[in-house]
Amino acid sequence: MIDSFFLFTVIIVILALVFDFINGFHDTANAIATAVSTKALSPRIAIAMAAIMNFLGALTFTGVAQTITKDIVDPFTLDNGSLVLMAALLSAIIWNLITWYFGIPSSSSHALIGSIAGAAIISAGFQALKYGGFLKIIEALILSPVIAFVVGYIIYSIFKIAFKNWNLPKTNKRFRYFQIFTAALQSYTHGTNDAQKSMGIITMALIANNFHTTDDIPFWVQLACATAMALGTSIGGWKIIKTVGGKIMKIRPVNGVAADLSSALIIFGATYIHLPVSTTHVISSSILGVGASHRVRGVKWDTAKRMLITWVITLPISALLAAFIYFILDLFA
Repeated sequence: MIDSFFLFTVIIVILALVFDFINGFHDTANAIATAVSTKALSPRIAIAMAAIMNFLGALTFTGVAQTITKDIVDPFTLDNGSLVLMAALLSAIIWNLITWYFGIPSSSSHALIGSIAGAAIISAGFQALKYGGFLKIIEALILSPVIAFVVGYIIYSIFKIAFKNWNLPKTNKRFRYFQIFTAALQSYTHGTNDAQKSMGIITMALIANNFHTTDDIPFWVQLACATAMALGTSIGGWKIIKTVGGKIMKIRPVNGVAADLSSALIIFGATYIHLPVSTTHVISSSILGVGASHRVRGVKWDTAKRMLITWVITLPISALLAAFIYFILDLFA
């Protein structure tokens, strides 16, 4: 007879890898949208490059995964840990698919973290949350887009001064070549942060079911999540590419480079200090900052408003959805 703890762990691992796979094609668009929209790269080459760089980025760090493992709830004492994690993953997957279907650049990070919190609260009450770590993560999720907007504005302002005497067509041609590098860099930083979230969930499951005794991330978990995200990335997310790459502002290569550099800087900085951030929010906010610096009226603020509403509602909706799913799972467990 199969041990129930082992079965629950296998289910959670599968769900986490599915979430990572969906995260790959959901968020790939954000990393390469500017390069595709300016024709610096063809969609097929851009997606292949993003898959490789995401894979390499995911294998490089584990600090964010450890934060997810230990700073939202305590996996060593969490009541009904397996059901909490299953509900959280199902909720995050459902929300990601809904926003992907409608082409909305929603945050996988908000969805996952909100879902963990919602499922944990209905399982064991509000005391289940580790408020110090949880609030630190929420602060990072809120502040990172604001910082990305400011950095994007500043970097493009510097570009305008530094290259004001350059011939515009030649400048854009040169920046189009450089954008290949910045798109690769952005895909790499995306892998360093986003893939680690599923690593943290799997490690939580291993701890909760007594298959692991520390918050260190096993290498097989790291490799599996890196592979799942790379495979998801290889599929691409064309609806979101269309939104990020063209519906915020008309992007030229010089705008794209400024936005890519800004967002890569913020995402990698967050990875370095072991904090999960929303690559969707950071990249979109960088584009908004660049657009505001370039020409405020050139930014399609209606699209930005729609994205902002989605950002705000994702965490509470995913928390409520996870709580409902946990309630249903608990009835049949």
